[in-house]
Amino acid sequence: MADLSLHALVSGRVQGVWFRQSTKETAEGLGLTGWVRNLSDGRVEVIATGEEKAVRQLEAWLGQGPELANVADVESEFIENAEPFSGFEVR
Repeated sequence: MADLSLHALVSGRVQGVWFRQSTKETAEGLGLTGWVRNLSDGRVEVIATGEEKAVRQLEAWLGQGPELANVADVESEFIENAEPFSGFEVR
């Protein structure tokens, strides 16, 4: 099965609520690689690559996030694998 890459922008109360670390832990648990970072406009950006089923599970999880988060919206698109990742990191 071919790998799939997800690019997502998550908005709402998603900074300062353990969102990035929770995303990293969830992605690693699904066997995904990529990264997550805060943006200056208050959103969180995610790039995740792996098996399609796992990528779609992470996409669904991003709509909820960790317990303290309040996700308002997730803009996501599937993209070509732009670069290889060796793990999943918080940037």
